Amino acid sequence: MGQKVKLTTSDNHALGAYRADPSGTPKGGIVVIQEIFGVNHHIRAMCDRFAGIGYAAIAPQVFDRFARDFESGYSPDEIAHARSLIGNLNFDLMMKDIEASVGNLKSVGPIGIVGYCMGGTAAFLAACRLNGLSTAVAYYGGMIDKFADEKPKCLVQMHFGEKDEGIPLSTVEDIKEKQPQAEVYTYPGAPHGFACDERASFRQESADLAWQRTTAFLAKNMK
Repeated sequence: MGQKVKLTTSDNHALGAYRADPSGTPKGGIVVIQEIFGVNHHIRAMCDRFAGIGYAAIAPQVFDRFARDFESGYSPDEIAHARSLIGNLNFDLMMKDIEASVGNLKSVGPIGIVGYCMGGTAAFLAACRLNGLSTAVAYYGGMIDKFADEKPKCLVQMHFGEKDEGIPLSTVEDIKEKQPQAEVYTYPGAPHGFACDERASFRQESADLAWQRTTAFLAKNMK
């Protein structure tokens, strides 16, 4: 459904992205931000899924600044390799990548952002630091608590698994306290990565409910 496109940021960095468009006139745009595993099959599938319900969706390759065209599966070795790249992350530069993605979608109507894992943190930061977004949805963003004193410029929804080994419920409660305006949902028995059907941590019931909440949130607020 989608295709590879090229983006150029305000600091003249060229990066790849995957863009999927709906069959009819878009009702808006969604920037999809990857996990640490790159714009892989799962992230492309999520773009296709958003396109299937009427949104133009784009996933920027935010690792292109240090590992061009990187994508990974979810075997133990692949997970370990992806984690070895985390030290290269620079959220300030990633905001420029996201800003370019927002620009790519500016003709399609209101724009939201949805991010998973590392991308969940990036989606929250984009809500706080960038203009042009109507909504932001963050799935199990493990570093949101570090930035939770920042103030979003748009409406925010967050999803966390109650059995996430990296994000204890005490951290989620801290985020709720600092972000009282946000919609924050937790999912009983759900571990980290519960919304990815290619991971061993996938939980169908939680993923389905989170998707319903996400799409309702987008439909309500992207007008």
